[in-house]
Amino acid sequence: MTLQSMSKKIQDEQFRHKTVLLDEAVDCLIGDENGLYVDGTFGRGGHSRLILSCLGGDGHLMGIDKDPEAIAAGQTLMTEDSRFRICHGSFAQLKEFADGEKVDGILLDLGVSSPQLDDASRGFSFMKDGPLDMRMDTSRGKSAAAWLAVADEDEITEVIKRFGEEKFGRRMAKGIIAARQESPITTTARLAKIIAEANPVWPKKIHPATKAFQGIRIFINSELDDLEQVMEDSLELLKPGGRLVIISFHSLEDRMVKRFIRRHEKGDEVPSWVPLTDEQLNRRLKGIGKARKAGPEEVTGNPRARSAVMRVAERLA
Repeated sequence: MTLQSMSKKIQDEQFRHKTVLLDEAVDCLIGDENGLYVDGTFGRGGHSRLILSCLGGDGHLMGIDKDPEAIAAGQTLMTEDSRFRICHGSFAQLKEFADGEKVDGILLDLGVSSPQLDDASRGFSFMKDGPLDMRMDTSRGKSAAAWLAVADEDEITEVIKRFGEEKFGRRMAKGIIAARQESPITTTARLAKIIAEANPVWPKKIHPATKAFQGIRIFINSELDDLEQVMEDSLELLKPGGRLVIISFHSLEDRMVKRFIRRHEKGDEVPSWVPLTDEQLNRRLKGIGKARKAGPEEVTGNPRARSAVMRVAERLA
């Protein structure tokens, strides 16, 4: 079975979740078919199943996910393929899960998954009313409702502005503080209404609460801290020639990935007058190609792919 036909079969099996940049990511990831690889955002296993189809008998794949529902899907895959194992937690814990082993490739498909968005009970989306949770790992941590009940105006403003890149964060924070004094904010619909009413300029193409919801979600799940941690750890965990493949869906993530790769392509920062050879600069990564985006056909079939950006780096010796 070809890579293309296998990927189509996997997409058909996912039903509610269409894996973005499936072929491209797996093609960039795998160098040694008998190597050890990491799918740091297992989801419903779209990338993992294609990776396994490309590995040899001695190849292995570790899946990681915060979401208990994703872990259940991963445990099913474990019973089907002995080369696979699933770990419950954040990809920021990769060093712990790897337990001293070096890996041949790490794949991260960042952000929230389609099943999480589609399930109103998870609280990620304002398209359907549901409890204001937003945790990827529902077994631990503080929900968005619990945080909004106690956070002060400055903290809420900072989260919405920094992680949501929403310039009206202060107005929205004031609206949240005023509304919670009347009654607790516990549903997505009520929060969306509060934020929309506080937004003086409604964007044409997106809901006025979109950026604020994004910012709160990123904060609740420590998404950017986790990304920073796993990228730094990848320098230690990847074998020479191993690949780091990251798919991001908004500018904050993509800027972090781009800057990380560039920083380690250049090597250690030293004054220009210090006479160092190229080898002494300690270059750790090499960027592979340009940033990749989904093609028109994929975007037509899956609008979520429109904002996806994939960057690839290779660990130098």
